[in-house]
Amino acid sequence: MSKQFDVIVIGGGPGGYIAAIRAAQLGFNVACIDEWKNDKGGPAPGGTCTNVGCIPSKALLQSSEHFEHANKHFADHGITATGVKMDVAKMVARKDTVVKQNNDGILYLFKKNKVSFFHGRGSFVKAVEGGYEIKVAGAAEEVISGKQIIVATGSNARALPGTPFDEENILSNDGALRIGAVPKKLGLIGSGVIGLEMGSVWRRLGSEVTILEGLPTFLGAVDEQVAKEAHKAFTKQGLKIELGVKVGEIKSGKKGVSIAYNNAKGEAQTLDVDKLIVSIGRVPNTTGLNAEGVGLQLDERGAIVVDADCKTNLPGVWAVGDVVRGPMLAHKAEEEGVAVAERIAGQHGHVNFNTIPWVIYTSPEIAWVGRTEQQLKADGVAYKAGSFPFLANGRARALGDTTGFVKFLADAKTDEILGVHIVGPMASELISEAVVAMEFRASSEDIARICHAHPSLSEATKEAALAVDKRTLNF
Repeated sequence: MSKQFDVIVIGGGPGGYIAAIRAAQLGFNVACIDEWKNDKGGPAPGGTCTNVGCIPSKALLQSSEHFEHANKHFADHGITATGVKMDVAKMVARKDTVVKQNNDGILYLFKKNKVSFFHGRGSFVKAVEGGYEIKVAGAAEEVISGKQIIVATGSNARALPGTPFDEENILSNDGALRIGAVPKKLGLIGSGVIGLEMGSVWRRLGSEVTILEGLPTFLGAVDEQVAKEAHKAFTKQGLKIELGVKVGEIKSGKKGVSIAYNNAKGEAQTLDVDKLIVSIGRVPNTTGLNAEGVGLQLDERGAIVVDADCKTNLPGVWAVGDVVRGPMLAHKAEEEGVAVAERIAGQHGHVNFNTIPWVIYTSPEIAWVGRTEQQLKADGVAYKAGSFPFLANGRARALGDTTGFVKFLADAKTDEILGVHIVGPMASELISEAVVAMEFRASSEDIARICHAHPSLSEATKEAALAVDKRTLNF
């Protein structure tokens, strides 16, 4: 007889492991299945985010930022540093250590919360009375049964048609995080989050980086004013960004990669690089789930179809994170995982897509929540805008990083905050105040009247809120 559980979670990424832990805290007997392996073949829960995404990329960004500061900015502080070198192998090893610490932390939380962990690939077998049988294909195959199933299998990197990843010359985010030496020339296709972050890492370490973007605009999902400021900053740093290109044949060989493309003017060009990172989005990971075997509905992209509560077309089956509709963000997956666990318990789980923050961890950082100015204009919404530059912020001056600004968008009649957009130092942290404010439907005046510590970068948010009504405290 198979092992019986109240809740089985397939996938141990941010959506999956959080859902499993929350369900266990609510009193359910929970199992979580995850197939990620470390270099020794052991379990490595945490999904793409922990293993080849959010966490390792931030580790490399931090290391490369330290290197750039030592080489270019320490002198401004009176610090003399000569002969500074980067040991790439040690940098990558540190990144791997950070990843392992997070893997081990999740396994500890499973044990602490009495979540049964199964290392292997989970897939549907069949519906049975009161639930479903789930196969775990690991070192040894076994079948377990659950009353409620939460699918959190995440996503995979999208490859260019006819150009598969070899993870040696043509890299996904996985291979990009395992580059063992600084490439002299690095190419990126796609100027999204992964492309900009990885491009920033290797540019700081000495690579000549060229980004090829098919769209005619830079960071089209970002507020236009912010995107222009970011483009200016990245170009000044040395990133070469070509927009409106059409990529043609890609050849990979012992000497590197050759990319044929037409530029925005339609002129034929060739880019020769040592490594090529392809960052053109991600696709839902439903391969091997045996969705068709139980009649689980998928859409044309291969994503699992769910309603507003993350329910699928099958009774007792839920899905969260990258494998369903909505932004492919780790924190979105976490929120859905908690909400589903609470809904299974008869509670009212809450996820507000309108207040999910977005962050690009470059330098300057880019973060936003809510609607952009171009979206408000397109929808005919009457709004007020206010912004404040970090150039006029005392803490930013002391940090030596005055690039960018904070921008508020508020309803013209009610003053309710509709969007906040930040490009500049620590934008990833500053955006949280805006998320809280918008979740409670605050006005820009509410932020303007809250006392902010001085000197702090957050004073720029207060000043931007004041500027919505053409006011300022910066005399």
